[in-house]
Amino acid sequence: MKTSLPVLATAAAVLLTSCSAGRKIDSLRSGRVAAGIAVADDVHPVEIDFKMPRRDTLKVRDADGKEIFIMDAVQDDNGEMVATEMLAPVIVTASFKNVAERHGRVDLRFNITVPAQMQDSRWQIRLAPDLETLGETTPLESIVITGERYRQRQLRGYELYERFVSSIITDPSLFIRRRELEIFIERNIPELYELRGDMTTVSDERFASIWGVTHRDALEHYTDRLKIRHNDRRKSRLPEMYRRYVKVPITTEGLRLDTVITSSSGDITYEYVQTIAARPGLRKAGITLGGGIYEEDREVFGIPREDTITFYISSLSTLVDNTVRYVTRVVERRVEENSVCWIDFDSGSARLDPRQGHNTEEMARIGRNLRQLMENETFDMDSIVVAASASPEGGFLFNRGLSRRRSEAVCGYFQDYVAALRDSVKAEEGVRLSLDGAYVASSPIPSVRFIPRSLDENWAMLDALVDADEQLSDADKEDYRAAAMAGDPDLREAELSAKPCYRYLREKLYPRLRTVKFSFYLHRKGMVKDTLVTTVPDTLYMSGVQAIRDREYEKAVSILRPYRDFNAAVACAAMDYNASALDILLELEQTAACKYVEALVYSRQDRPQEALQAFLDACAMEPSYIHRGNLDPEISELTRKYNLEKIYEDF
Repeated sequence: MKTSLPVLATAAAVLLTSCSAGRKIDSLRSGRVAAGIAVADDVHPVEIDFKMPRRDTLKVRDADGKEIFIMDAVQDDNGEMVATEMLAPVIVTASFKNVAERHGRVDLRFNITVPAQMQDSRWQIRLAPDLETLGETTPLESIVITGERYRQRQLRGYELYERFVSSIITDPSLFIRRRELEIFIERNIPELYELRGDMTTVSDERFASIWGVTHRDALEHYTDRLKIRHNDRRKSRLPEMYRRYVKVPITTEGLRLDTVITSSSGDITYEYVQTIAARPGLRKAGITLGGGIYEEDREVFGIPREDTITFYISSLSTLVDNTVRYVTRVVERRVEENSVCWIDFDSGSARLDPRQGHNTEEMARIGRNLRQLMENETFDMDSIVVAASASPEGGFLFNRGLSRRRSEAVCGYFQDYVAALRDSVKAEEGVRLSLDGAYVASSPIPSVRFIPRSLDENWAMLDALVDADEQLSDADKEDYRAAAMAGDPDLREAELSAKPCYRYLREKLYPRLRTVKFSFYLHRKGMVKDTLVTTVPDTLYMSGVQAIRDREYEKAVSILRPYRDFNAAVACAAMDYNASALDILLELEQTAACKYVEALVYSRQDRPQEALQAFLDACAMEPSYIHRGNLDPEISELTRKYNLEKIYEDF
C-alpha cells in the first residue's frame, strides 16, 4: 500500500502538534499552574505612565485641641520621619476585601488572571466564577478565552455545517423531471406545447376538459420521488450534522467575556465586577473560580476550585439606632364606633323581614360586630343608638314617623339578638371556679341599651348618589339640582316627580336611602377619668428603622426624613443623599456615631480636612470606630492615605 507524501506530512504535523500539546499540559500539571482570582493587595497594580505633583499635608486637632499635621513622610538616614513632596504615580486600583453596601447593592470587584503558560492558540480556556452568600451558591457569568487556531476550527465547523445545509433542496420545482415532462407534452398535447411561451393562466378544470388530464396528474407522474426521499433524509440529519461539525458552538449568552488571543506573550488579567442585592443578614460574600482548558470539545486540563476571596460587606444599616421612640397619646375614656347597614323595607312600611333582599347578610354582619364589641376585653358597652332614614317619596311628616318606627323595629330585633346571645354564652361557659374555691355562675355578656333615632328623609345621601351615578345624563342631573333647590321637602319631591329621571331615581336610588346607622358608645374598663395622657411606641417610626435593617432605604427615607434624627441621616447616607444627611447630622448632638457618619459624608464630598477631623473626633469619643473604619472604603482610604496607625496609639 502506497501513502502519498502530503498525507504523510499531514499525519506528521498532527502527531507533532499532539505531542507539543501533551508536553505543555504535562508542564502545567507539574508546575501547578492555574488561573486565579485576586484582590488589589494580592496583585501588581497596573501603572499608568502619568505623574502629577501631590501635596497631602492636613492639619487637624486631637481630642485635647492640639494641632496635628499629617503628611506624606519618609525615614531619613538617622531614623527621623521627614515630610516629602514627590511625584506619585496614578495607579488603577482594583477591588477591596472590605466593600461597602450602598443603595441596597454591593459591588464585588476582583481580578481574574490567566498566566501566559496556560495560553495556547489551540486551546479554549473556560473560567466559571461562583458566588457564595448566606449559604447559597450562585453561578456567575463565565469568561471564555479562545486561541486563534481554536476559533478557526470553530468557524470551519460552522462552514461545513452551512455547506451541508445548503445542499438541502428547498424549492419543490427542483424535484420535477422537467425535460421528460416537456417531451410528454410535446408528443401528446402539441396544442399545449405550442403555448409554452404564453403566460395566460388556465384553471385545472378547463385544462382537464380540453386534454383529458390535469396538470397535477402530470406533475405527480414526473416527480422524482427518490430525490425527495434522499432530500428528506438529509433534513432529518440536520441535528446530527450540527453536532458533528459544530462541536463547540460560539455562544455569547451567559458570558461576561469572550475574547480571542492571537499570541501568548503575557498574562491576561480581567477585572470582574459583580453587583449583588443586599439582603438582611448579609455580612460577607465569597468568590471561587473553577474551569478548564479545552481542545475542541475535550477537556485537557482542569482548573479546580481551590482559592476563595471573601468580601466583608460594610452596611450603614449596622449603624442604626435601635432605641424605641415614643409618642404622646391622649387616651379617651369614652369611645364611639359607627357602622352603617342597608336594610330593605317595603315602601312606606316599617315591618322588618330578615329574609327580604340583602337583610340576612347585613344583619348577620351587624350581629358579628355586636358580639365582638361586647366580648372586647378593653371596653364595656354603654349604649347603641340606632338611627334610621327614609327615602323622599310620601309626605315629610309621614316619613319622619316611618323612619322612627323602622329604627324601633331594628332595636327590637337586636335586643332579642343580644338576649339570645347572652343565654347561649352562659350555657356554653356554665360555671367557673372562683378564687376561694367556690363554684359561681360564669359572667354573661352584659345587657345593652338600644336607643332609637330618626334621620328623616336622606336627601344628603341622594345628592351624593346622583352626582356619582354614571347612568344619569348631564341633563337629568341638572333637572335634579333644579328641583332640589326647593326648600320644602314635599315641594322638592313633587317637582322631582315631574322630571323624566324620576322613575330611575325611585327604582334604583331611593332603596339605598333606607339606611340604618349604628353608633356604639363604649368606655374603657377600669378607667375613671375622662382622658389619660400616656406614651406609646411610635409604630410608624419603628417601621422606618426596620426598613433600614431590611435594606429598604428608599422606604426608610420617606418615613424617617420628617423626624430629622440620626436614623433619618443614616437612611439618607445609605441612599447617597449626602447633603441631606449632613444637614440633619449638624443639627444633632455631636455624638461619636454622628461624627462617624459625618466623616463618611465629608469623604464622599471630597472634603478630606473635615472628613479626617470628624473621624478622629469619633474615635476619641468611641475607640471602637477605629476598627469600624477599616470596613468602610471612605474611611479606610483616609487611614491609608494619611498613615493613621500611629495616631491610633493615642486613643
